[in-house]
Amino acid sequence: MAGPSPDNRRETSDYWPLADLRLTLDDLTLRPSSEADLRAIAEALPDDVELNPAATWYDIDARVWRGTVIHQDYWRAMGTWTPDAWRLNFVVRQGDTLLGAQELEGNDFLTLRTVDTASFLVPQARGLGIGKRMRRAVLALAFGPLQAQYAITSAWPDNSASLGVSRSLGYADNGRQRIRRGEDAADDLVCLRLTRESWAASGLGDGVRIENIEACLPFFGL
Repeated sequence: MAGPSPDNRRETSDYWPLADLRLTLDDLTLRPSSEADLRAIAEALPDDVELNPAATWYDIDARVWRGTVIHQDYWRAMGTWTPDAWRLNFVVRQGDTLLGAQELEGNDFLTLRTVDTASFLVPQARGLGIGKRMRRAVLALAFGPLQAQYAITSAWPDNSASLGVSRSLGYADNGRQRIRRGEDAADDLVCLRLTRESWAASGLGDGVRIENIEACLPFFGL
């Protein structure tokens, strides 16, 4: 049987409007990652980025395993998305150059109105203020159209770059959490929190352009 004609073919974004969401700040563009991006993200992932500690281990090459985790985490996030529990991962580009990824996550979101963030940058993009701008973009989305009240994040004590970005954006220390680190070690994860009031007072959302958000709001329960 012949497929639909080009004139009648519908794009994925007709059913998943998040595909059209765009965040821009200066020369950075953040676009929700797609399945077509997974190989590039996996290949760009630096070896020093810690992955999901609950990821399944396979008896394969370590580098291939890390790429496998990227794929499975994407499929899991898309396949289990609900308005109350979601993970939205953006690819970050400067022109055509892939710089990294920035995640925004909400769990029990409609009750807690709290988002969490995680990110990575390729080594050559570090130390240039890009990580801060990436975070500013997703926080503008969270505290703007998504109506979040809090943003949380966490990092190991030796991750000074991540902690520095968070504190420069107004996050305040919010305790420590003792968890497993690696196969047989433990460490204290530094937890931080940013309030809606602090974000609004900072003015750091100014300059962030958010496009095509209206059709996405029902997917966040809004």
